[in-house]
Amino acid sequence: MAEVSANSFIPESFPGYTADIAGQFGLLWELIKAPLIVPLLRICVYICLAMSIMVFLERLYMGVVIVLVKLFWKKPDKRYKWEAMKDDLEMGNGAFPMVLVQIPMFNEREVYKISIGAACNLSWPADRLVIQVLDDSTDLVIKDMVEKECIRWASKGINIRYQIRETRGGYKAGALKEGLKRDYVKECEYVVIFDADFRPEPDFLRRAVPFLIHNPDIALVQARWRFVDPINERDSPAIATTLCFCLKLPRITVNADECMLTRMQEMSLDYHFTVEQEVGSATHAFFGFNAINEAGGWKDRTTVEDMDLAVRAGLKGWKFLYLGDLQVKSELPSTFKAFRFQQHRWSCGPANLFRKMMMEIALNKKVTLYKKFYVIYSFFFVRKLIAHMFTFFFYCVILPLTILVPEVYVPKWGAIYLPCIITALNSVGTPRSFHLLFYWVLFENVMSFHRTKATIIGLLEAKRVNEWVVTEKLGDTQKNKSNTKSNAPKKSLSKILGDSYTSWDLRYFYSFVDAMTSSTERTTISYTSFFKSSLLQSPDLATLAR
Repeated sequence: MAEVSANSFIPESFPGYTADIAGQFGLLWELIKAPLIVPLLRICVYICLAMSIMVFLERLYMGVVIVLVKLFWKKPDKRYKWEAMKDDLEMGNGAFPMVLVQIPMFNEREVYKISIGAACNLSWPADRLVIQVLDDSTDLVIKDMVEKECIRWASKGINIRYQIRETRGGYKAGALKEGLKRDYVKECEYVVIFDADFRPEPDFLRRAVPFLIHNPDIALVQARWRFVDPINERDSPAIATTLCFCLKLPRITVNADECMLTRMQEMSLDYHFTVEQEVGSATHAFFGFNAINEAGGWKDRTTVEDMDLAVRAGLKGWKFLYLGDLQVKSELPSTFKAFRFQQHRWSCGPANLFRKMMMEIALNKKVTLYKKFYVIYSFFFVRKLIAHMFTFFFYCVILPLTILVPEVYVPKWGAIYLPCIITALNSVGTPRSFHLLFYWVLFENVMSFHRTKATIIGLLEAKRVNEWVVTEKLGDTQKNKSNTKSNAPKKSLSKILGDSYTSWDLRYFYSFVDAMTSSTERTTISYTSFFKSSLLQSPDLATLAR
């Protein structure tokens, strides 16, 4: 037998043998490429192209529907019965239904005052409104602060209850479920759930509740969020949602312009909610949300308790209504760590829910075959599974590998045309950020790895399947810091640099600093393109740069 030396893994008698290790790897690559790598890679390309077509057709279908909705669909108040809530002299406040507002919290130091204050300022009769603060905080200092805030509002005549429990079992779902067991809740007809960073407008209930009162077949009203610059309070067109019972809340994120990360999130969220949710509402294909008891109550079996309850309610035949002009402010994660944990929960949870409910949906006899197809194929399979995996495997793995294996051909329509069309369709919700599409594509490709990993964990019910890390919120902290900095006295650059540099247009300098600095943390900036290196040694200039 031919011998293999210590510095070689190929027999010396093998044709084309070379003593060079790199040459041996090259020879091994050529040996396995034709019989193994090329066929395997071609199969992967075909699978990815099939997934690409599935995603494209889904986007095209929703694009056609949203155009028809915008052109021909009547507004919600024309399609459904809606009457403004009015004071009744005979019945008094009895004309208003009892509403329970639940605010689940966990160590929300920065935002607890904002959400509690916003809920207490809702325009609704005080004796017909119960506000329930469900505090799972483990920090005793924060716990005490939240309780004192509740006591402060209670002293003003607000019916607010501070509730705690011994353990965090079930996380948010467990807290909401526990809150509904209180005796005083039995009198409430509707339940609204505000996340800890929610900032509803005072007229929120008066605009949404009438749809539920006058249309008994509607169990869920969902509204839009519009992202706002926390400093300038500029609207930027993007939306997202969160959950409430019998009433789904919109969110206006207050920090969309905080940094590049929040701008990328804005672009990612826009398409889902401006198009997908509008289409779902128009076709009544999904997302009815009924009385909690009929749908089976809150369940903590996944990290998407709201989606779980909504799917189960949808299988009962309840309808969903989307209100694009009803808005509530909220906050996007402004650090990559917080965003990554949030995306893990949002990707892992739906995949795990699909695993648990696929057969239940398929065997359900109360909904039509079309609705079953919509929920299983369109909502779960394409949007929650295929979209993540296709993005990662095709763009980040398969296409780069085809460069090393030129024998594998990827058609232009699959590598260029369809991806460009899909990207363009995804960007229609945020026209102001169209110039950031290139960065958004890179951002989505990076995040596709984390989302794919989370999706696989959810499908396999691996170790981290029920991992719940509360998303860090900053509230008005950054806005206050920005205002403090803007009000602070500034040193004159011309005095620091001397008269020889007074001809410089210093506005360009400040514009550069503002462009390169996010509200979350100051970016280290090199000023060498603006000043001579000797000037950077000036202690006054260093102070100004800081």
